[in-house]
This record gives sequence, structure tokens and C-alpha cells, in this order.
Amino acid sequence: MSRASSAASRRTVLVTGGASGLGAALAAAYAERGDRVLVTDRATPAEVPAGALYQRLDITSPADWAEALERVRREFGGLDVLVNNAGIAAGGRVDRLDDAHWRRVLEVNVLGAVHGCRTFAPLFKTQGHGHVVNIASLAGLVHPAAMSSYSAGKAAVVALSESLRHELGPWGVDVSVVCPSFFRTNLANSLGGEDPLMEAVAAKLITRAPLGVGEVAARVLRGIDARRFLVLPDRSARLAHWTKRLARPLYDRQMLASGAEIRRTELRQETTGLSKERA
Repeated sequence: MSRASSAASRRTVLVTGGASGLGAALAAAYAERGDRVLVTDRATPAEVPAGALYQRLDITSPADWAEALERVRREFGGLDVLVNNAGIAAGGRVDRLDDAHWRRVLEVNVLGAVHGCRTFAPLFKTQGHGHVVNIASLAGLVHPAAMSSYSAGKAAVVALSESLRHELGPWGVDVSVVCPSFFRTNLANSLGGEDPLMEAVAAKLITRAPLGVGEVAARVLRGIDARRFLVLPDRSARLAHWTKRLARPLYDRQMLASGAEIRRTELRQETTGLSKERA
């Protein structure tokens, strides 16, 4: 769709976490093709796409969501696509993660999406159409070692999405859940520092990923346009997903191997620490 498309074909879209990363790329892609976009984030974007609007939104705040709903009604008269994209990265060995870490990850990555769905479901049902897009992660489908909090949160988003697909479908509302593997973005900046060793591994995987955020956004948009429920925008995500489903013994061996590598790393660190103490 281009800017020459008719006004009737223009969609209205709200994107959370739209100041940077995948959210910014999705907002820009929607705006580029002429859709009306409300970019939301706690941070003010360095640049709002031409024709788009910005509103501050903390996804953990029901009051902020209520204000966003009012803005959508006032500016757009309705909404076609809600993209629950905002979230934080997390990683670490379970014995290194305290209660505060778990609360922060689940409040943002799970309840943030829940707030968005709760806010706009009544509007979508009244309209008789709409599309909820929850950005999860491959970690919501496959669960490697030392990612328990992130995997638990993203798996909850996948489950939320599947349940809503069945609940809202009779009202003509579509639901998609997006589960990419690592791609180059600034998500590593949100790592909290609870387990620096594991977070360094995650940051390296992000920075060395083959796909950039623009490529992933384009593929995600195609999946949304096709009204697919499960959107796996990269080859690594598809391979891991189908390996788990169709070759479970191989998947288990791979996951256990990653845990064994973590054990070897811990043993090396303990040995190094003892050597330094004796010296």
C-alpha cells in the first residue's frame, strides 16, 4: 500500500514501545504506507514518522492506557491494529534472579500486554473488527537455559494471545503473536544487570544477529497483513520452533547442551576464584 491509496483503505494503528527498536520500525512502516499511527512510549521518540502522532504511555499504567484510548477515539474514531510491542530484555541463571527482577519482568512483559488488550477489547468488540498484535519472542516457544524469567513472560504472552484469538474471534477480531529470534536492535540496553555473564551472552547474540530491525519489521507486517496467528519472521525462529515440535529428542539435547556449557562456565569461574584466593 502506498500513500496514493484511498483514504478508505487507511488503517489506524497504535504501537507501544514505538520510540526505538522494532516498535519504531513498525510505526515507520505503517506510516510510510499511509496508515494513521499513534506512536506510544515512555520516552519521547527522536523522530516521529511523518503523519504520525505521539503520546507518552507507560504500559504498566492503566491510567495511561485510558488516556491512549481516549486519544484514539478523539483523533481516529476507532482503531484497526493494536501492536503491544513494548517490553524489556532479561536473562540470567535462576539462582541469580531475585523477586524484584521477576516482578519487573512480568509486570512489563506480561501485564503491559494484558493492560493493552483489556483496554481495547471492548472497542474492538463494539466495532466488530480489529487486530491485536502481541510481540512475544522465540523464547515464548522454546526455552533455553538461563532465560527462565524472560521465557516465562513471553510464554505467557503466547498463551494470552491464543486465548484471546478464541475469545475475540467471534466478534471479528484477529489476534497475532510475533515470535522472532535474535535480531539487531537496542533491546540489550534494557538488560538489568542481575547476571552479567548471561546478559553478555544475550547482548552478543543480539549484536551479531543476521537480520536488522527493518528487515524483521517488514516480515512482521506481512504476517499481520496475512492475518496469521503465529508470525515467525526469521529462519532461526522457524527452525527452532519446528525442531521442538517434530524432533523433540534433538531439541532436548540442544537445550541440555546449553545448560551443560553454563555449568562448565561456573566451574571455571569457581576454579579461577579459588586460585586468586590462594595466590
